[in-house]
Amino acid sequence: MAYPYILYSLSLLSLFTFSFSSSNPNPNTITLPLSPLFTKSQSSDLINSLKTAATSSLTRAHHLKTQNPNHKQPSSSHTNTQIYPKSYGGYSINLNFGTPPQTLSFILDTGSSLVWFPCSSHYLCSNCNFPNINPTKIPSFIPRNSSTSKILGCTNSKCGYIFGPDIKSRCRGCNPQSQNCSNITCPAYIIQYGLGSTAGFLLLDNLDFPGKKTVENFLVGCSILSTRQPSGIAGFGRGEDSLPSQMGLKRFSYCLLSHQFDDSSENSNLVLQVSSTGDGKTSGLSYTPFRKNPSTNNTAFLEYYYVNLRTVVIGGKRVKIPLTISEPGTDGNGGTIVDSGSTFTYMEKEIFDLVSKEFEKQLSNYSRAKDVEAASGLSLCFNFTDVKTVQFPELVFQFKGGAKMKLPVENYFSLAGEGEAACLTVMSDGVSAPERNGGPAIILGNYQQQNFNIEFDLDNDRFGFGPQSCQKSA
Repeated sequence: MAYPYILYSLSLLSLFTFSFSSSNPNPNTITLPLSPLFTKSQSSDLINSLKTAATSSLTRAHHLKTQNPNHKQPSSSHTNTQIYPKSYGGYSINLNFGTPPQTLSFILDTGSSLVWFPCSSHYLCSNCNFPNINPTKIPSFIPRNSSTSKILGCTNSKCGYIFGPDIKSRCRGCNPQSQNCSNITCPAYIIQYGLGSTAGFLLLDNLDFPGKKTVENFLVGCSILSTRQPSGIAGFGRGEDSLPSQMGLKRFSYCLLSHQFDDSSENSNLVLQVSSTGDGKTSGLSYTPFRKNPSTNNTAFLEYYYVNLRTVVIGGKRVKIPLTISEPGTDGNGGTIVDSGSTFTYMEKEIFDLVSKEFEKQLSNYSRAKDVEAASGLSLCFNFTDVKTVQFPELVFQFKGGAKMKLPVENYFSLAGEGEAACLTVMSDGVSAPERNGGPAIILGNYQQQNFNIEFDLDNDRFGFGPQSCQKSA
């Protein structure tokens, strides 16, 4: 099946107006604003924007695939919040910490667990010269201004969320069995995020949702210095230190605005559900079960949300994913994860080659834009000079249980250059070696999740999705 589109309207499809309720009739939910974090560019900068997103997506993929289990190293029931599009490929929410509350921006990240914020009036952020960001004026949490802020001790069980259950290993120079170690702090942390990193110490403080809920003694990272991290990160992964785990969420869901709204005042919703609703399914959503990574060697993979992506369908043609890749093995490698912190979807070369060849076959009437591919970092771009109407093959992801994610064309092709080319926003690392890489084989990025209602049903261990305009108003 193919969809006809006027080429120049490709970047405008997500601007059509649909109704979307921003009200919160359920007093047991918390809704927060959610916005993209990707540079808004004029058409002349489209290739640079794609290059930035491709580079960050690939670096992020390498990080998620090679994560060290010791990557954090010593050195009311329903709440809504808004999600904002910003300037470098992700989506942000605002959270309130401390007493009185201090409001800070956090990147929504389902691929990691620790929640941390810049935490000093002298916060240092190297290589943070992003558009609309002054690295010397990044908002920071000030612990001394919060009456409920406490440094985490090494004997506290929450220190074990980061550094493991062995108290001796985290209480340096003290044996808890024979000494009072209460005055020793939990070790400092260093966390890698692919393109950047952050380091600091751990605090306990209140996470406040005004008029809704206050989570006391929430474990949060107080970062003093970072690289390429101009905002805090709200980890929504499966770890004990994540926001869903610490809040005891039963489910959370989000609707990601098109990246066309990057750095604008537009936002969509992140919904946090803190009480069970039984086996009730959300209207309009299809579901596929989560699965755990069976690895016993790399516990870092246990933080990820794995789903069984069985088949990719391109213009009605099925591209079967080998079973040895579609499911993670006992070595932890393989499988598909859902990651809000990645921009473009990543596929290992073995899968990507099958997908790209099918697209190339079905778009064989158009020439490859090799110059755009070289400049953008994407592997499949087509030249549409003087072409007014293009038929793009429909892209469908089919999951275990029969759930099908039918993507609108703007979720998998993007304009490039002056609008005379379009590139597939699914990528690989171009490695030609026959050996497969470690870690997840497929990473479902946020670009492919745009304008879908995405639900992480933790209570019933399943992933739900359904098409929905995330724009609240015209």
